[in-house]
Amino acid sequence: MSNDNNVIRFDQTQSAPVEQAAAATIAPEQAAPAEQAAPAAPVAEQAAPAPAAPVMEANEAQPAPQATTHDNPNIDAATGRGLDVGTANLLGVTQDANGEITVKRERNAFLEIPAAYRGNRDMLTKLNVPYVSYKDRLFVLGDAAFNLANMFGQEVRRPMADGFLSPAEQDAIPMMRFIIHRLLGDPKVQGEKVCFCIPAPSIDKQNDTVYHEGIVSGILRKLGYSPQSMNEGHAVVYSSLAEQDFTGIGISCGGGMFNICVAYKTIPAVKFSVARGGDWIDEHVAKVMGIPRTRATAIKEGDVNLMDPKTREEEAVVLYYRNLISYVLQNLKQRFQLARDVPQFTDPVEVVVAGGTSLVGGFVELFAEELQKINFPLQIAGVRRADDAISSVVRGCLIAAALEDK
Repeated sequence: MSNDNNVIRFDQTQSAPVEQAAAATIAPEQAAPAEQAAPAAPVAEQAAPAPAAPVMEANEAQPAPQATTHDNPNIDAATGRGLDVGTANLLGVTQDANGEITVKRERNAFLEIPAAYRGNRDMLTKLNVPYVSYKDRLFVLGDAAFNLANMFGQEVRRPMADGFLSPAEQDAIPMMRFIIHRLLGDPKVQGEKVCFCIPAPSIDKQNDTVYHEGIVSGILRKLGYSPQSMNEGHAVVYSSLAEQDFTGIGISCGGGMFNICVAYKTIPAVKFSVARGGDWIDEHVAKVMGIPRTRATAIKEGDVNLMDPKTREEEAVVLYYRNLISYVLQNLKQRFQLARDVPQFTDPVEVVVAGGTSLVGGFVELFAEELQKINFPLQIAGVRRADDAISSVVRGCLIAAALEDK
C-alpha cells in the first residue's frame, strides 16, 4: 500500500486488515437495517410552486463569495451552470468562452442582528460584511455570520439540516434564495440551464427528496434559470472518474450527510446516503467536550490531522471521524451485496472522496484503514481525495449541464 496523503493505492490482492490504532476508538454502530435496494426517488415532474420572491435590501458594498478558477478539459465551452446545495456550504460554478471555470463558495448560514444593533448597518457596509434586510429584520450571511457567531459564542442559523431544507427554520427559503443569487448572479440568457445536486434517499432517516428538489427548482426558476437535478455522489463520479471511464465509487462527504454512488461507465449501480456528516461530528464533539458547536467546527476545520491528534478536542474529532467512516463503509457493503442487476466489475475500482468533511488532514489514510477492516465485495485499486475536493460536486453538476445542452 502506497501513501502520498491524498492518494492511497492498494495492491490488487488486498492486504490483511490493519490493526486498530492504539488510540481508543468508539465502537462503530451497527449498520442501518438492510433493505432491498430501493428505487431512486421520483423526480418531481411538476416542481413545487416557486416561493414568492422576498422583498430584500442588500448592502451594495458586500464582498463577493470566495472564488477559485480552474481549467477543466472535461467541460466544453457552453452556457450552463452548476450549483452544489450543501448543508454546510453552497457553491456555484460558471464557465467562460475559453473553457475556464470559476467556482464561488459561501457558507450556508446566517445570523440575525438584534434590534438594538440594527443602527450599525452603515458600519457593516463599511466593513464589507454581507447582510440583508428582510421583513424589517437584519441578517448577516455566509462566512461572516459564522465568524461573528464564533467570536461571540453564539450559534448560527442554518437553512438546511442533514442535507435537506430544515423544517424548523422558518427563514430558510428566503435566505437560501439570497445566497444562491449571490453565487450565480443573473442568467446569461433567460432560461439558462443550472444543474444542481440533490441527496440520495437516506438509509437511516426519513426525508423528502421531492419537496427539497421542488423548492430549490422553484428558487432557480424565480431567478430566471432552467433547473435540472442530479445525485450528489453521481456528480463526484462525473468530475473525478473521467479517466476511469466514469467507473468507480464516488463519495460526497458533506456537512449534513455522506452521499455514496457506485457507478459503471456513468450508470449508477448503487446510490444512497447516510444522515451523518461533518455536523454530526461537530455536535458530538461539542457535547462531550462541553464547548459551543461553532468552536467544535473551528477545531475540526483547523490544523487537525486525524493520524496525529495533539489535544483532547482533536482526539474527540478523530474518534467520531473513525466511527462515521466505519458506519458508511458497513452500509456500503450491505447495499452493494443486496443490490440487484449490479454490473460485473472486472477490474479493481477507485474510491474518490470529496466534500468539505474530507478536507481534514489524514482523512484518506483513516478511510483506507477502515476500508481494509471489512471484506468489501469489490476489489479496490485505491482511495484518493478529489482534486479541489470542495468543488468536486459542483464541477460534476456543470459537466452534466453542459452534456444536457448537447
